[in-house]
Amino acid sequence: MTTPPLLETLLNTPGPSGYEAPAAKVWREAASFATLTTDGLGSSVATIGGDSDAPLVAVVGHIDEIGLVITHVDEKGFLYFAPIGGWDPQILVGQRVLITGNGGQVPGVAGRKPIHLLEPEQRKKVVQLKEMHIDIGAGDREQALELVSVGDPAVIDCAPVEVAGGRLISRSMDNRLGSYIALEALRRVNDNKTAKVRFSAVAAVQEEIGLFGSRTAAFTVKPDLAVAVDVTHATDAPGVEEKEVGSHPFGSGPVIGRGSTLSPRLYELLRDAAQAADIPFSVGASGNATHTDADSIQISRTGIPTGLVSIPLRYMHSPVEMVDLADVEATVDLIVAFVESIEPGVDLSR
Repeated sequence: MTTPPLLETLLNTPGPSGYEAPAAKVWREAASFATLTTDGLGSSVATIGGDSDAPLVAVVGHIDEIGLVITHVDEKGFLYFAPIGGWDPQILVGQRVLITGNGGQVPGVAGRKPIHLLEPEQRKKVVQLKEMHIDIGAGDREQALELVSVGDPAVIDCAPVEVAGGRLISRSMDNRLGSYIALEALRRVNDNKTAKVRFSAVAAVQEEIGLFGSRTAAFTVKPDLAVAVDVTHATDAPGVEEKEVGSHPFGSGPVIGRGSTLSPRLYELLRDAAQAADIPFSVGASGNATHTDADSIQISRTGIPTGLVSIPLRYMHSPVEMVDLADVEATVDLIVAFVESIEPGVDLSR
């Protein structure tokens, strides 16, 4: 399989939490066939279906990614930063970064003291973010501030690469995949014209820093039922324990969530839709929070019946997140089959 053009563009567009506007613009332009709205945080909503009496289904994928924010520029022109979202600091060492600066994108590198200059005890310790800096090549503070400002966001600079087995590696898979799947499913349902419900695709913001965008979007959109689409850990990578997280290898299709905070009825509807359409899937169980947008959606307003569908992913929160494109396509197929299977009088009580 090859990478869908929209997905590739989304993956290439910087958009860490709170700074999602460039990625949101790409998503909104691709959603021009639908009715578009936004909320005060910047989440995007694309809706099809005109019967106001029909149930409204929302499929939510967050469009933000982890990143960095510039906090200080020193006299020599070196930049210091804080994390946006959850980072393993080891991943940043030696990486190229891209800062959205004063006049556009500014390249740089994440640096630290070379290993040759570290004391023996220092070599045994993991690096901390406060021990790192970003070097954009500036000769002094004045030159650096011509290019960047305190508060500018940054991401690791790496383009998507297709590898063997129909697999793709890139940063920001978490969760441009979810926002892409929500919109692509909306497009196919719109083309098929067989759904009996209204359907909103949502590109939520600020998930990585607190599930904030899905909370405000769910309050504004007022869906009758919702499905969050996110990523989960592929369990066929070394070091991942199936006894702890279940069995979700590459090629097994979407992971349908089942657990304490998720609607039992939506789990059944998603499972039945997958079986009826012969779509491969696995089941992921959760005893408490899912740590996805499903957690905030299901407690919005007076409670929204919410399901969760996840895509197996390797090397999460790194510049080499890897996905099987067949699993992405199967997840789009599942969302389409699910939305088109819902009857207007569906019972979602629990």
